[in-house]
Amino acid sequence: MTTPDHESPAPQPPAPEFKDRVYRSSGGIAGGVLLLAIAGWLGIDAIVSGHGRAPWLALATLILVVPLILAFTLRPAVHANAERLRIRNPFRIVVVPWSEVAQLRSGYSNEVVVKSGSKYQLWAVPVSLRARKRAARQEARARAEVSGLGRRGRMGGVFGPGERSSGTAVPAGPVRAEGDKIMDELRELLETHEQKETAQGEVTVRWAYEIAGPAVAGAVLLAILLATA
Repeated sequence: MTTPDHESPAPQPPAPEFKDRVYRSSGGIAGGVLLLAIAGWLGIDAIVSGHGRAPWLALATLILVVPLILAFTLRPAVHANAERLRIRNPFRIVVVPWSEVAQLRSGYSNEVVVKSGSKYQLWAVPVSLRARKRAARQEARARAEVSGLGRRGRMGGVFGPGERSSGTAVPAGPVRAEGDKIMDELRELLETHEQKETAQGEVTVRWAYEIAGPAVAGAVLLAILLATA
């Protein structure tokens, strides 16, 4: 008597090479928490202790303001893995496979340019001109120290290039601002994965109705209250 063959399990999709790298703005998060605390304190106080139309105006303002604060401070994030770049901006979520990325560009803002010509700003990776200037000053100081130590070494000193008298090494490589470092990492991911089969696909864009809906509702309610005052 023969026993029936057991069915082989269905093949599982390959696991991603690594988990998402998530990039967010620490300054934006801190500012968002502070703004939410101020808005909540003022708004709740007006709702509880206000008279006449004041509680309704405070409620409508909170419904309008809170989603906007969340959208521009706590919500933005950039997720990157071996397959795609996922950009969560204030009102949109954009998923870009690496094969569709034409350029990761840095100027007055950081943005990804896709092969169709569309551009999407990376809200979670803001450009800080102050941080760039600070990084440039640090690099200039490091180069000056290396140059000075090298001259002393050639003159018979005990310290060679790239060393301090305290024994600590001068940082190697260019000094970069945090946002520029993140863009460098994303460019490395692009160069590594853009030709892989798992990184193929189409660009998808989804609007964040969970943010826009409450904000529009709050704006309409506030407009009605002000119009009927």
